[in-house]
Amino acid sequence: MANHKSSIKRIRQTLVRTERNRFYRTRLKNIVKTVSSAVEAGNKEEAQAAFKVANQQIHKFVSKGILKKETAARKVSRLHKTVNAI
Repeated sequence: MANHKSSIKRIRQTLVRTERNRFYRTRLKNIVKTVSSAVEAGNKEEAQAAFKVANQQIHKFVSKGILKKETAARKVSRLHKTVNAI
């Protein structure tokens, strides 16, 4: 157990950040899964709509500091490629 005030605070901060990051990681997986399932179903309109939402959300995560810029660009590029393949 932590004894210093600063270490107690760091533990609190770590718990909050861990919970927040878990939420965003799960959200990101669900967004990608929505686009992928629409692509597998062959529904182009639904896939494009899901991609539009995914693009906005992924770039929002970049502005919040959850994802790095290049990671987001790579994910969006791969999603866009799969949507256009329909």
